[in-house]
Amino acid sequence: MEASPEYTEWGGQLVLVRRRPPPPPGLGEALKAGLRRSCACSLQGTWAQLQALFPAVHWLRQYRPREALVGDVMSGLVIGIILVPQAIAYSLLAGLQPIYSLYTSFFANLIYFLMGTSRHVSVGIFSLLCLMVGQVVDRELLLAGFDPAQDGLEPGANRSSLNGSAAALVLGLQDCARDCYAIRVATALTLVAGLYQVLMGILGLGFVSAYLSQPLLDGFAMGASVTILTSQLRHLLGVRVPRHQGPGLVVSTWLSLLRSAGQANLCDVLTSAVCLAVLLAAKELSDRFRHRLRVPLPAELLVIVVATIVSHLGQFHERFGSSVAGDIPTGFMAPRVPDAGLMWRVALDAASLALVGSAFSISLAEMFARSHGYAVRANQELLAVGCCNVLPAFFHCFATSAALAKSLVKTATGCHTQLSSVVSAAVVLMVLLVLAPLFRDLQRSVLACVIVVSLRGALRKVRDVPRLWRLSPADALVWVATAATCVLVSTEAGLLAGVLFSLLSLAGRTRHPRTALLARAGGSSFYGDPAEFEGLAPEPGVQVFRFTGPLYYANKDFFLQSLYSLTGLDVGYAVARRKERGPGEGAGEGDPVGGRDPGSGSGTASLVPAVTHFHAVVIDCAPLLFLDVAGLATLQELHRDYGALGISLLLACCNPSVTDTLRRGGFLGEDQGDVAEDGQLFPSVHCAVQAAHARHQELAASNSIL
Repeated sequence: MEASPEYTEWGGQLVLVRRRPPPPPGLGEALKAGLRRSCACSLQGTWAQLQALFPAVHWLRQYRPREALVGDVMSGLVIGIILVPQAIAYSLLAGLQPIYSLYTSFFANLIYFLMGTSRHVSVGIFSLLCLMVGQVVDRELLLAGFDPAQDGLEPGANRSSLNGSAAALVLGLQDCARDCYAIRVATALTLVAGLYQVLMGILGLGFVSAYLSQPLLDGFAMGASVTILTSQLRHLLGVRVPRHQGPGLVVSTWLSLLRSAGQANLCDVLTSAVCLAVLLAAKELSDRFRHRLRVPLPAELLVIVVATIVSHLGQFHERFGSSVAGDIPTGFMAPRVPDAGLMWRVALDAASLALVGSAFSISLAEMFARSHGYAVRANQELLAVGCCNVLPAFFHCFATSAALAKSLVKTATGCHTQLSSVVSAAVVLMVLLVLAPLFRDLQRSVLACVIVVSLRGALRKVRDVPRLWRLSPADALVWVATAATCVLVSTEAGLLAGVLFSLLSLAGRTRHPRTALLARAGGSSFYGDPAEFEGLAPEPGVQVFRFTGPLYYANKDFFLQSLYSLTGLDVGYAVARRKERGPGEGAGEGDPVGGRDPGSGSGTASLVPAVTHFHAVVIDCAPLLFLDVAGLATLQELHRDYGALGISLLLACCNPSVTDTLRRGGFLGEDQGDVAEDGQLFPSVHCAVQAAHARHQELAASNSIL
């Protein structure tokens, strides 16, 4: 595009000349150009694509060991030490054996090291995803005839109650025990969720996660945390209660716990009380002295090690019937392709799992990138997290995503790059190969304590609700609705409710945006809202209307009602009355506002005076983000109706999107530089007002001559 070498002088002032955009390419040309770019192959392009897909290939060549190696090794060791007890504990949430959590932590760290764009995010098992996986696993176990409430290591727990029935033959469970079937469900769910995420990344849908607002995510985390806390109470008390499914899970579980409270295992209760007290005290001390501590206190690991030793020496399982972790094998199992039949059964569940994992991963990656001054790519993050689910699903792993708590620890311990993830994976590998059997006598109540203490941050978010209500009642409503639905119905329903309330909140804000008639500050070119600024005077003969929102099908009626009410003239009704009276009549007495008859509607209609005290209406389009077909039709009707009454309709400060819509919709002339467009679009409100006055003066002069 070439700039015009001249300026147009009008009214003694210079006015802007619009650029002429190139004609848009046709559909065929656009498709050919896209195919040509995608199919072009060169060594340089292939290398660039490889670096884009595996960012580690790029940053490893620029790695500075003297500056970053010590911090990366230190943070990797700390995260690895934290990962081991959390992995074992979170297996309770997912309804799986601890070995599978260790597999998941190992593979997720390695894959994200290669494909992630964030330098500080820790990807691995996440409590909310473990809860969602566990709910699907419990449901499928129940349908297959297993008892989800039974721990897999208890006698008889791995035998189906179907006993070779027809359902067992259909599901193919003759050679598959409870734990085997549970991990099959988890891997099928993980593979489908990962495929969803990879597909979203390929299609460039990284922006979709932005529609899950922060209040929605915080409310979801709060509601899911209450659900997690409820699910762990049976381990804290050492009671056997059925694992409820479906709506009202939290309420049903609490009722079952109250009925079974008298059967609590005293050993588990005392152990839980001691471990909770120690862990909470350690967390409070860490938070209070975090600026003095170079490395966070490994409270979880210390508690688990001590509790394992005490449980082994005291023989808590044999003497008191306390539930323990049981045998944890070493090494890796042979890879297995996830069951295709189960993938179809859990396809819908995987959608919500993929969405939650993507939203948390991208939001955390962007948060740490902003705080440390670098950029991340949302679509590549989707690919990375998706591959952290797709590939490990063949190695007996379940769903992963970024986790805030471990990411904060990673940053606080001096992490510079994702090389720390390799160190963390090495720590987990050492546990997998050597140390895993040592946790055989670890009580499940201790693992439940680790999970409950990890929920502190999410549960504390309830304190933010009053401040959120003062800032934005709509966002506070989204928070409360999401959290309440998660607790009272289910986590999936809570996510859906949060999305719906967010969309309704957005629609409500755009359906009734703020409107005002602008006034002028003295002899300046500034026009503002008299309700906001003092000393403004209305422009005589010109009504300047501002609509602070997009103009689309949902708010076009509100746009017209506001314009008619503020200007005092229902132009549509006035034109209709004029046609009834004849072409010689103007706007008559009693023209109602909003196009309603005085007797219609539930409220009292306001009447407007007969005298039209203005000759032009200027619409300030600066806040007008976009127009749809209905909004364009509204402006066209206004232009026609005002023209029938001899009133000019001018638009000021239109953005290129609005201008293009007006041009393509026929509101302006076909050629951008023609008289119709120059006479209707103006770069500022002041230019439009001056043009309206000049046009009125010319018309008055011509009428006087006639």
